[in-house]
Amino acid sequence: MSEYPGDMLNSFRPFEEKMRGAGMHPLAITMFKRNYLQLLSGSTGSISRSQIEPVENVPDAEELSGFADEGMSALPHAVIIKLNGGLGTSMGLEQAKSLIPVKDGLRFIDVIAQQTLHLRTHFGTHVPLLLMNSFNTHDDSIDALTAWPELATELPPDFLQHRIPKVLVDDLTPAEAPDQPELEWCPPGHGDLYTAMVTSGLLEELLARGIRYAFVSNADNLGAVLDTEILGYFAKHGFPFMMEVADRTPADRKGGHLALLTDGRFTLREHAQCPKDEMDEFQDITLFRFFNTNNLWINLEALKQTLDRYDGILPLPLIRNSKTLDPRDPESPEVFQLETAMGAAISLFETASALRVPRTRFAPVKTTDDLLGIWSDAYVLTDDFRIVQNPSRTLPTIDVVLDRQHYKFISQLEEHFPHGAPSLLDCASLHIEGDAVFGKNVVCRGNVRIRVPDGETRSIPDNNVLEST
Repeated sequence: MSEYPGDMLNSFRPFEEKMRGAGMHPLAITMFKRNYLQLLSGSTGSISRSQIEPVENVPDAEELSGFADEGMSALPHAVIIKLNGGLGTSMGLEQAKSLIPVKDGLRFIDVIAQQTLHLRTHFGTHVPLLLMNSFNTHDDSIDALTAWPELATELPPDFLQHRIPKVLVDDLTPAEAPDQPELEWCPPGHGDLYTAMVTSGLLEELLARGIRYAFVSNADNLGAVLDTEILGYFAKHGFPFMMEVADRTPADRKGGHLALLTDGRFTLREHAQCPKDEMDEFQDITLFRFFNTNNLWINLEALKQTLDRYDGILPLPLIRNSKTLDPRDPESPEVFQLETAMGAAISLFETASALRVPRTRFAPVKTTDDLLGIWSDAYVLTDDFRIVQNPSRTLPTIDVVLDRQHYKFISQLEEHFPHGAPSLLDCASLHIEGDAVFGKNVVCRGNVRIRVPDGETRSIPDNNVLEST
């Protein structure tokens, strides 16, 4: 007998028909059904302060030693998985975000390819690279990988995450957009990783080939490379699951943080899961000290056992994201996107671990603010193709805040910085309000704030030095 009443199951029927009509895998339909019925039951996915405690300390990756040999032994049994399902729509693009030029003329996907090839050459082991693509990013990304034929292995180059229907906020029915049917669908969050590995057959194939350890990270985090010392630590201790965390700074106050459940297990609380009246505490970086970098280490044998226990679907907390049907039209109907986060699986493994890592392993690009920082001399591309903060920089992570009206899209960024990014090596923060166009060889130092009145444009001359105001 179902735990849900018949009227709730009837409400799900149009979604089931829609997903079956689109050829969705039965397990993907069941996964969405679980989250949708939670929504009907009034679940918001919130995690309140009463349910968790802060994490005081975790082991430090910079203090690890003696695990390199174990890492070398584990390397032939490892795989690199990059989450590559995102489009660059937030920055004005309609293609895979990994195709954005990010450093020295290289795109994300080029840097990832070279990271993998460098690892293989350096250690003499043919570690496979897999992309988890979405339906939107598959074609572009696979085409881009043709520039790197030496990456090919006996495994497919990618597998697809699922897509799910958007839910109208007004009546919780399937959203409809007859003229643009693609708007009716959305990704289910990167928590779909686990189900997608099952439905694609990838998990079984990896295990059959003797691959036991997966290093998973976001494609837009070019600091995340497979580290043999960390791999050795993970393998030696037999952890089923491990999350890389970093110290929260003011720039990370909205990122998902690590916490402890009352039974002592780790959990992850995302910004969207925090009750609104607790948001100030959520953003207290001295209380919740560690944020999730989304660099995960997964023992695939332990994952399969856990998936089998839950009939192929990990019971991850629901994340109810409120959006508009057309992301570019704020007047379009409000919808819910029902998502899960892959890091939340940490609470399903009793002996899961967390590891504090340095900021060199976390250099994501979410906005044009981030991109301008990466373009600048505040970051460098290392010999092993990581993008890290410039060693010559003595300041913390740079804080770049650009006016959304003038700099939100990459095309706007290029128009306002036609000669490339200014020097930010000695710049603590760069805040720009209004329309400012930068000349060549501009240098920013300290805390730079530029304010341009509405309707005006300010030109920053060539070779100008901007200092704290």
